[in-house]
Amino acid sequence: MPQFATIVGHVTYTPGDGPPLEIPLGRVEVELAPDSATLSWEAEAGVLGLTAMPRTQFDEYVEAGKIAL
Repeated sequence: MPQFATIVGHVTYTPGDGPPLEIPLGRVEVELAPDSATLSWEAEAGVLGLTAMPRTQFDEYVEAGKIAL
């Protein structure tokens, strides 16, 4: 079941083989699985962002205070 979190620090994701991109500060929807976290957000009006990252990476961002649950 999705929950909401807030990006409060420098959080990045890597799309494919490209360079890391920053997730903008603010509210994101998070869906957690045992091995991954899927984050979605509104990048700009009418444009949605979506990424999945390993659960360990997500947990590190939370522990570092960069994502607030």
